Amino acid sequence: MKILMVSSFLPYPLFSGGHIRLYNILKNLSKTHQITLVCEKRDYQTQKDVDEVTNVCKEVITVKRKKQWSLDNILKTGFSFSSFLIAGHTSPEMKQKIKNLLEKEKFDLIHIETSYIMQNLPETSLPIVLVEHNIEYMVYKRYSNTAPFFARPLLNIDILKLKRQEEKFWEKANFLVAVSEEEKNLMQPKNENTAVVPNGVDLEKFKVISSDLETGGEKTILYIGDFKWVQNRDAIKWIIEKIWPSIKLKVKSEKLKVKLWVVGKNIHNDIKKLAGSDIFFDENAPDDTSLIFQKVDLLLSPIRVGGGSSYKILEAMASGVPVVTTRLGAGPLGAVEDKEIIVSENEKEIADQIIKLVTDEEFYKKISANARQLVEQKYDWKKVTKKLEDVYRIVLRS
Repeated sequence: MKILMVSSFLPYPLFSGGHIRLYNILKNLSKTHQITLVCEKRDYQTQKDVDEVTNVCKEVITVKRKKQWSLDNILKTGFSFSSFLIAGHTSPEMKQKIKNLLEKEKFDLIHIETSYIMQNLPETSLPIVLVEHNIEYMVYKRYSNTAPFFARPLLNIDILKLKRQEEKFWEKANFLVAVSEEEKNLMQPKNENTAVVPNGVDLEKFKVISSDLETGGEKTILYIGDFKWVQNRDAIKWIIEKIWPSIKLKVKSEKLKVKLWVVGKNIHNDIKKLAGSDIFFDENAPDDTSLIFQKVDLLLSPIRVGGGSSYKILEAMASGVPVVTTRLGAGPLGAVEDKEIIVSENEKEIADQIIKLVTDEEFYKKISANARQLVEQKYDWKKVTKKLEDVYRIVLRS
């Protein structure tokens, strides 16, 4: 197939879940298909990053990603029916480049990566597959529920705009792709042609070094994420301000030593101020997260804001590192509680489960082994890409 892919981001370096997903899908698709990628490029991305993606595509065409927080975007949002997110990704330059490509070349279908770029697609008779990493208005809605009360009215107005636009894009596409059953169920009323293509993990890169829990010594609890995303800022504040004090109380009574290793880019100063003798912030950890998971005892990832499924959770499970998360974090994965993953909703329960993991070696080994087995069965990138190819074939037959 000849596929025209239009994305809201250049998927390299592999700093975020979206980048990891798209890069690995491109890498696997390119083995049997010809892909032309049109995408936004951020200021921090270099020609070397473009070249890395070109290695797995026939051609990569970029447009400059404009600043989201600009007076122009704010005014467009305030005096139109457009949401702030979609106004920020509206690009006449991208639209013209896509138009030129469609006039010059013949493609079998168009793959759109995230709905908030779809307004840049010119009129076309080609079938469109729209892939959503999250239901965007739901992400913002969850954030609004935790935002300061004085900001909520404006946020809620923008969320209504975003919901209206996102749902219109769903209706316009020939086929929708969600990353979880929960999101598929929310999208399907607007377009019955909806399938799940989950996130994946590189099973050759992320391996179990040891599923044994070392007795004695200091235990390392990991939190990892890019802190430009609201869900990660919300989670780490919740951990440090509410969860960690409960853990410290229990650790003291059990005569254990633990530390919290916070790894990520763009860590805000107001978060760094929360550091302590047992809380360490690290913006210079290896970009290869498989090396990070080899140095920790468990992953703490209590997601309250966001959507989709978390790559850090999948990578931890593939590495044999037990995961403690919330239902929002575990739900999209189909993992069984207390068998493949640990799920808790409040500070005390989370602390209890962490203490149980780091003191009960048999329980630790059970969670570790079952988690690895789950990702092998369901989340290998080769299997994930095949599901997307099945969607393409359905679209071309209809």
